[in-house]
Amino acid sequence: MTSSPARPSRHAGPGGILRFWRARTRRSQLDVALAAGVSARHLSFVETGRAGASRELLGALAEELDIPLRERNALLLAAGYAPGYTERPLDDPDLAPVREALQRLVSAHEPYPALVVDRWGDVQLANPAASAMVADLAPEALGPPLNVHRACLHPGGLAPRIRNLAHWREHLLHRLERQVRMTADRRLTALLAECRAYPAPPETALPAPASDVLLPLVLDTPEGTLTFHSAMTTFGAPHDVTLAELALETFLPADAATRAVLTARGRAGAG
Repeated sequence: MTSSPARPSRHAGPGGILRFWRARTRRSQLDVALAAGVSARHLSFVETGRAGASRELLGALAEELDIPLRERNALLLAAGYAPGYTERPLDDPDLAPVREALQRLVSAHEPYPALVVDRWGDVQLANPAASAMVADLAPEALGPPLNVHRACLHPGGLAPRIRNLAHWREHLLHRLERQVRMTADRRLTALLAECRAYPAPPETALPAPASDVLLPLVLDTPEGTLTFHSAMTTFGAPHDVTLAELALETFLPADAATRAVLTARGRAGAG
């Protein structure tokens, strides 16, 4: 198994940061240089610190290497430029219209669970249906902050109730691994290690997924077995780091029985 390149320190120059991200995408200097409209020689000089790079060139290289907005700001700062993207908390007054829109979205999904998570899977907003799913979990599984990966895989969380835990665990770990590859984020890396360390059921003890189209989340509840399909939605073309890292996750009923239980819960909650 090929190891990932070592993440540059916060004091690394722009060349080291670019070299790190190029290595993660396993692309040659020639390939990246041609795509960005510069010579491979010039890119080599930038990466080794023998030449500087304009703000425009750094932007073109970051776009070509698909560097996340948070790390693009770090690249610009390392080169002596101001950050190119704002980073404001979701409760910032300037993001009030966005927060209100997200709140309307999660509310509109009632009686089906919906929540907004950040880059690390920490829950920023949730509707009552989603909150009910985790209401009686052990405190150590709830944070703070409440994290969807921990809440699902922690032995004091939803894990004992997930009938297809081996498959769902594999799905969540693969999702985390993909995010780590894309972002090289230290906190995500630590979260991945934490989740891998939680007890896992033997895969041979479970049947194969019932569908080869979508992997459901199958939960044991006092009302019976509930089966969900999940969907993730992200913002298009964000220019703020916070918005770029937010995602709306919804859990839709996969069968009539689940739909009936959720509808009954919704009516009871509204009564």
